[in-house]
Amino acid sequence: MQDELIIRPITAADSAAVISLANEVHGDNYLNEESLAALLNAGTVGDINLSFLAEKAGEILGVRLTVAPGQWPIDEACTPAAWQVSPEYICYFKCAAVAENARGLGVGKKLLSASIEAAKKLGCEAGLAHIWMQSPNNSAYGYFSACGGELLATHAKRWYQASIEDGYYCPVCDGTCYCKAGEMILYFSSERL
Repeated sequence: MQDELIIRPITAADSAAVISLANEVHGDNYLNEESLAALLNAGTVGDINLSFLAEKAGEILGVRLTVAPGQWPIDEACTPAAWQVSPEYICYFKCAAVAENARGLGVGKKLLSASIEAAKKLGCEAGLAHIWMQSPNNSAYGYFSACGGELLATHAKRWYQASIEDGYYCPVCDGTCYCKAGEMILYFSSERL
């Protein structure tokens, strides 16, 4: 019998594997134990966990970290005037990472769908993300657009501070990050999953 893909909430016990995969995809020190613990805490409300992983035969093939409304900063890389939904009904899609051998198999969409279904239980009507516009072949933008995400604005040097202060190593910029972020919103009424 062939092993099936399992989508389940991330727990603290998954931390090492989640950090390893996210750093492999996004660059060294993108996540660490402290930042992951904070994200998992910010993505859990009561018994509702917004962050999921995909595994097959015990191997983690993908992760989706999502933060609950009111638990993420609305900063200079956000344009609330362009949002058609009030911030208290918007979750934040912080991170998606899919192992290279699992790309193109729908893992990312399944993880996003699981996060959306959980976020709807909190009354969310949309999710915001800062999409890595310099991802290889601009795959992050293509994936999020195909799921129904709409580009609102681009923001220069979104991860620059993290690369200067937190030790984040951008694999595209070979160190200090100058990548642009596409501020994108996905309205759950228009999702294409």
